[in-house]
This record gives sequence, C-alpha cells and structure tokens, in this order.
Amino acid sequence: MSEWQEIKLGELVDIGSSKRVFYEDYVNAGIPFYRSKEVIEKHNGNDISTDLFITKEKFEQIKAKYGAPIAGDLLLTSVGTLGIPYIVEDGEEFYFKDGNLTWFKNYKSNLHNKFLYYWIISPIGKNALDMMSIGSTQAALTIQGLKNLDFHAPPVEEQKAIASVLSSLDDKIDLLHRQNNTLERMAETLFRQWFVEEAQEDWEEGTLDDLISVKGGTTPSTKEPSFWNGNINWTSPRDLSNQQSVFMFDTERKITEKGLAKIGSGLLPVGTLLMSSRAPIGYLAISDIPVAINQGYIAIVCDKLVSNYFMYLWCKVNMEQIKNAGNGSTFEEISKSNFRELSTLKPSKEAITKFDETVAQIFAKIKTNQQQIQTLEKLRDNLLPKLMSGEVRVNLS
Repeated sequence: MSEWQEIKLGELVDIGSSKRVFYEDYVNAGIPFYRSKEVIEKHNGNDISTDLFITKEKFEQIKAKYGAPIAGDLLLTSVGTLGIPYIVEDGEEFYFKDGNLTWFKNYKSNLHNKFLYYWIISPIGKNALDMMSIGSTQAALTIQGLKNLDFHAPPVEEQKAIASVLSSLDDKIDLLHRQNNTLERMAETLFRQWFVEEAQEDWEEGTLDDLISVKGGTTPSTKEPSFWNGNINWTSPRDLSNQQSVFMFDTERKITEKGLAKIGSGLLPVGTLLMSSRAPIGYLAISDIPVAINQGYIAIVCDKLVSNYFMYLWCKVNMEQIKNAGNGSTFEEISKSNFRELSTLKPSKEAITKFDETVAQIFAKIKTNQQQIQTLEKLRDNLLPKLMSGEVRVNLS
C-alpha cells in the first residue's frame, strides 16, 4: 500500500462539460445528442433510442472549436441520478448535454480510464461522490468538487491489472446477457412461426381465461413490523425494473407468515409467470421460487391448457394488445378481468406439447446463463471494494 498515491482527481484528468447546445439547434436526424438517460442506458449495456439530434455541420463546428468525446473518454451523470459512468467506445459519434453530464478526458500517464470507471462504481467511489454532492431538492456534482476530490490509487500498471480483472468478469457477464437475448429472440421467433404464421384453421377462438388462471396480490401493512423481514419471498414490480432475463431467483423484500396471511393469493408456486399490471404494464418474469406478490402484478398460473413458457412468449408477442386493454387516468393499468378476457386462439394440446419440448432446452440454457451471471456478479461485487482499497492486490509478475 505504501506505493499508493493520494492526489486530487483534477490533477490526473481534465474534468469539464460540453459546449451548450440550444433548442433551435436540435433536428430530427443527424448526430445523436445524449442526456443522462442515454448514458445510464449505455452504462447498463442497453440499446438506446434518442429523440434528439444535431446536424453533422453543427457537430463539426463544435468539435473543431471545443472538441467532442472520443474513445476512452468518460461521461458521468452529475444531476439527479448521480455517479453513473460510461466510457466512450470506438467509433461512437455523439454530443451531450451540458450540466447533466461531466466529461473526463486527456488522462495523465498515472491514471487509467477503466480504473477510474471501477473506482466510481465501487463503494469507495460512491461514498466519495455522495459526500461531495450538493443540492437539497436535486442532488448534483460540481466540476470544481470533482477536481478537488481526493483520489487514492496504485501505480498505473497495477491500475491496469485491476481493471483487467474486473473487465474480464464484466465481459463474461455481458456475453451471457447477449446470449440470453439471442435465445429469447429465437424462442419468440418459434412462437410466431407455430402459433401466428402457421396457426391451424381448426383451432378455436377463445380468451386467456380458457388457457390459464389469474391471481392478484396485495401489500401487507408496512406499519406492522410483524409482517416484514421474515423468510418468505414477496415481490413488487420494482424487482423487475432492472431484470435483464427471464427468471426470478430472489426478491428484495421478505415477509413473515403473518404477512403472508394478509395476501389472498397466498404463496404462488415455482413457475408462476409474473406480469406487472401498471406503471408500467408489461414487466415479465417466470418465478423460480415460491413467491407472494403485491397489487402491481397479474400472476399467471398455468394450470389449464398451456405452459408458462408458452404464456411468457404469448405476452411478449401480444404486448401491444395487453397494453391497449389497460386504462387509468393517473397511470395505465390492466385489470385481471380485462386480461382474462383478451382474445386468443386455443391451439391443440398436441401442438402445445411439441412446442414446449422444442423450447424447453432454450429456456433451460437461459436459466443456466442467468445463474452463472449471478455468480459472476457476486464475485465481481465482492472483489471490487477489496481491489479499490488495496485489501486484495493483483500479482503483476
């Protein structure tokens, strides 16, 4: 640890923002213009669809006079949702909103950009950013505050080695996520082929009530301590807000037997398909655990004609129909009764059985990948603070 150095962050990298772009500079197509939400999506590895652009000509003018982000630069969300970093990739061409995002560029020789990235998302970095944030109504990070931030780091070669260890884990996690996205698309394509494009004329028209059972839930009173912090899984759609694949393995909150007694639908079995019914409609997950639910879900129990795999894909393919059946003045919501009455074809049992046999291996692979992702994320999250503090050292030999 003796060779670790404490220095002001502003002495290691140039920290600033962008040239202001005015409303009249926006156009319908051209160079993408990022705000915090686009950077957060990029950080999470998601595709983005921005609705703001500036012309190529305007971009080149700004770039020539003030510069533009290049590969390796880091952007940091600095208003509202604080401290989400994103490293610009090769070939990206975009500009970004001043104030909302802070721009790290021109790294000195004793700072590695990926080490900075991992420091920011580590507990050490998060705590440092929280301590220096300002604003009572909306939290913010200032450029001057970031420049004056005390930064504790090893020699740059060790920074690179630490970043390499963490990046290798993140790369594997990203690969597994992309595999699962591909597998889901394959399963969805098969569903469309079997039950939309090649639907049989003798299949009857019906409703979802002919295919599955539907249940709802509730939230035990949060004012009653005896209902909470037990060992029974209880979920709200918040658990699915960052869900990146099919299966639910755990829940953020737990309830007691007394809490469970307040929920009419009780403990739902493994394999229940959960769909958020409001704010927003359409989060989906197949529960791999017995679980109780709150009022923000429609729980789909496949105890009639079709399987949970079939219904998961049916919901994905028919999500517009589901959302169109919603209503509400404050936020869109679909009721259990409206969901049950959605129209659908009733495939033959033979077709459903053959389809389930075909997609079972796809869903099994998705589940295996998800479990491996969880293992790798736990390893990374355990290593991250230890590497950033020097408790665990990387062998450079």
